[in-house]
Amino acid sequence: MGAKIKKGDLVQVITGARQSRGGDRGKQGKVLRVFPESNRVLVEGINRVTKHVKAGQTQRGTNTGGIEVVEAPIHLSNVALVDPSTKKPTRVGFRVEKVERDGVEREVRIRVAKASGKDI
Repeated sequence: MGAKIKKGDLVQVITGARQSRGGDRGKQGKVLRVFPESNRVLVEGINRVTKHVKAGQTQRGTNTGGIEVVEAPIHLSNVALVDPSTKKPTRVGFRVEKVERDGVEREVRIRVAKASGKDI
C-alpha cells in the first residue's frame, strides 16, 4: 500500500485541543519523519514537548544537557494532507496510470487530492 503522507508533505492538525487553549489544532507544518510501524509522523513545530537531558560534556569540553523543547510524533489519524491549490486539508486518493519506459509498461500510482482532484 502506498503511503498517503510522506516526508516533506505539508499537513494540518485536524484534532486535539484548540490553539486558544494551547493546543495544535489548525496548525500546519512540514513532515520531518514518518514512522510506519506505529502509524505516527513527526511534524515541524507541532506537538512540542519539554525534554530533560542529562548533563554531560562533549569532546571539546562544552557542557550539554538541560531542558530542551522538541517535537514528539503525532498519530496519522490526527493530521490531514494540505491541498497545494486551496491550502486546506483534504483526503488523499490514488490514480493508477500506465507508463512505458524502455519498452516496459508499468503501473504508477499517483497521489490525488480528493477535494480538488489535482495531483499532489
